[in-house]
Amino acid sequence: MACGEFSLIARYFDRVRSSRLDVELGIGDDCALLNIPEKQTLAISTDTLVAGNHFLPDIDPADLAYKALAVNLSDLAAMGADPAWLTLAFNLTGRRRSVA
Repeated sequence: MACGEFSLIARYFDRVRSSRLDVELGIGDDCALLNIPEKQTLAISTDTLVAGNHFLPDIDPADLAYKALAVNLSDLAAMGADPAWLTLAFNLTGRRRSVA
C-alpha cells in the first residue's frame, strides 16, 4: 500500500491537531506558524535517528518515539530551554513495510 505524506498525516496525526492559542497553523502544511511572545527566543532541535545506527530496525514504534523525544529534549535542556512544542521529521524509503 502506497503511503504518501498527506495520507500519513490523515491516518496518524489529524486527531492531534492543536487547540493551543500559540499555534496559528500546526500539522498538515509545509511549516508551522507559532505565536512567540515578545522578548522570548525560540530554540529548535531536530536530530535524525537512523535505523541500524541509532536504533534497531525492529524497535517498537512507541520506544522509538520515546527515544526521539528524549534526544531532542536533552538538546533543549542543554541550552536551558523550556519545551513548548514538538516537531517531527520522517525520512522514509520505499523499501520499508507498510505501517499498520
